[in-house]
Amino acid sequence: MPYKDILVFLDATSDTPGRLDLAITLARQHGARVIGVDVSTPAAFEGRWKDQATGLQDLFLSRLDHARLNGEFRVADHSTGNCKALYAHFADLVIATQRHESNAGLVLPAVPEEVLLSAGVPVLILPPEWRPKPVGRSIVLAWIPSREATRAAHDALPLLARAEKVTLFEFAPPADRLDSAPHLMADHLWQHGVEAELFTWPDMGDSSPVDALFSCLDRQEADLIVAGAYGHSRLLEGLFGGVSADLIRNVSMPLLMSH
Repeated sequence: MPYKDILVFLDATSDTPGRLDLAITLARQHGARVIGVDVSTPAAFEGRWKDQATGLQDLFLSRLDHARLNGEFRVADHSTGNCKALYAHFADLVIATQRHESNAGLVLPAVPEEVLLSAGVPVLILPPEWRPKPVGRSIVLAWIPSREATRAAHDALPLLARAEKVTLFEFAPPADRLDSAPHLMADHLWQHGVEAELFTWPDMGDSSPVDALFSCLDRQEADLIVAGAYGHSRLLEGLFGGVSADLIRNVSMPLLMSH
């Protein structure tokens, strides 16, 4: 099922135009509506950021008008930290930028981690200072047999189906192949029209799951990671629990995560 409502967070930082451009590109590909949500803090409307903060609605509407797309501009409720006030429950995909010193104090604190862990929809997280480039041509799916990884794989199907290359990566599959069985997941993806190449990495004690994953990304010339997001109480569950925490805090390329 394609994405039909794509929500993009807007703020006063220089990351917003690139984030909005990606939302527009994906909306064109999937025939989606774009929902722009202003997640600026009150501090963003003061000092050097004021002009950018007050101009977000005009920027959003002008970009959508130029792209001839349908969309809506909304403003998050500054008086609450509740993720329900950020409209993420009412979208198929959320696009955000990782928290960084460049946006500290300018973006509501729920973005992106609290949104990811509570919204129930996939969140596409971009690195700080990311500039528009193709996303989704070569995708690496970080796989373990878990609820979170399974959810991420299914949430990413609209992107996986359009990709030129999909790599199913698993670190240190257990000896019991029926327990992990990455080929079973590849077969399941095939039923959705997605041809996935298997890339398994044995645990020889000389590489961490993160290092192995990034080696795979380099070899596959990937432009998007798909991974499950594990809540803080479960960071030690499974080989990719800790990896998901490292990824979300040190994003170096677009990362789609589901919880």
